[in-house]
Amino acid sequence: MARTRSQFHHRRAAGIDPRDAPWIVTSLAFAALSVAWLVQYGLGYAPCELCLWTRYAYWAVIAVGLITMWFSRQPKARKFWLYLMGLTLLIVLAVSVFQVGVEQGWWQGTEACVGVSTAGMSTEEMTQAIMNAPVTRCDQPAFLLLGISMASYNIIYVLALAWFTFWASSRRTHR
Repeated sequence: MARTRSQFHHRRAAGIDPRDAPWIVTSLAFAALSVAWLVQYGLGYAPCELCLWTRYAYWAVIAVGLITMWFSRQPKARKFWLYLMGLTLLIVLAVSVFQVGVEQGWWQGTEACVGVSTAGMSTEEMTQAIMNAPVTRCDQPAFLLLGISMASYNIIYVLALAWFTFWASSRRTHR
């Protein structure tokens, strides 16, 4: 029996097979890291502590993605690993939202981001605090593109990746 367009269309959107999602999302997660490295090494902007946290979270997405690729032909296992990949992307999202909040002054960053308070410190303790202060602060974006920080762009990017991952995990394939 030949498939009709409506039967075929339910598992593909814009020609993308859900079984390809692990490859696509893993590649796009690596692309995000590549952009961060380009800004760091190519343009000379040092990452802040939260930027590094975001990178670690992307590495976790890539690791889960590689496992998901291994199970891409087994529907139940693929579905589980895609859900896990989506949840890992939500961790990237949480770090990025936290970073944007710190940049906007909505909440305080970690001590590694903004340094420790020098109130009540002796001169010697204050000198040590200054010497150990982070080189790049999280509350002041070092790199802006069109007036928007990389963390803000990352929120949009990772939301799209997470949506796509959850979409793919909810689709059935019939090959």
